[in-house]
Amino acid sequence: MSSAFAAAGATVHLAGRRAEPLEKVADRIRHAGGRAETARVDATDEAAVDEFTDAVAAKHGAVDICFDLTSRDEVFGAKLVDMPLADFERPVHKAVRTMFLTSRAAARHMIRQGSGVILCFGGYGDPMADLGGFQTAFGAMEALKNTLACELGPHGIRVLTLQTNGIPEAIGADTDAKTREEITRFTEAQTMTGRAATLDEVGRVAVFAASPMARSMTATSLNITAGAEVG
Repeated sequence: MSSAFAAAGATVHLAGRRAEPLEKVADRIRHAGGRAETARVDATDEAAVDEFTDAVAAKHGAVDICFDLTSRDEVFGAKLVDMPLADFERPVHKAVRTMFLTSRAAARHMIRQGSGVILCFGGYGDPMADLGGFQTAFGAMEALKNTLACELGPHGIRVLTLQTNGIPEAIGADTDAKTREEITRFTEAQTMTGRAATLDEVGRVAVFAASPMARSMTATSLNITAGAEVG
């Protein structure tokens, strides 16, 4: 997604807890002729998020787009009745906390400039067993998205969800080949087209969502599930 925004002319600011993966992405963007900067930031740290966002605004004069995609630390494979409270609530707490902190920090600058787009990653879906707090986290994010859109709309700020049913390319590198293949097959089988969205496709949709072409869209989801979710 960051590569798509850079290709569209944006200066991309990559923030995360570990510097190495950030620099790899930034180097790829720079090699392609784009502009990218990196910073080590813990998205659960209120002061760190505010400081980073303020620094970006001070250096560049504006914060136009905000996108939070952090790991949820979810636990799969256990029934809710057998799950410790900590395992259930961790992804919910982390998802809502990071989305709130990053959106709030960006929105404060967007309000002053009278424009901006906040993107989140998630969406609704049919209930599935053994996902712990994963879907509950997405539901909470959707509620927060709608509240943000309601409050920020009068200031020219839009809030949207990018909804996929899973991106096989994004499966963690530490996942073994057999599990990776099983997840890919399951994801593709849910779609109407027999293929899941790619990272490049999601990036292009994100650029559209943040562009003036989508200026009438807010408080909704851009469905990139290839028919896995209908509605």
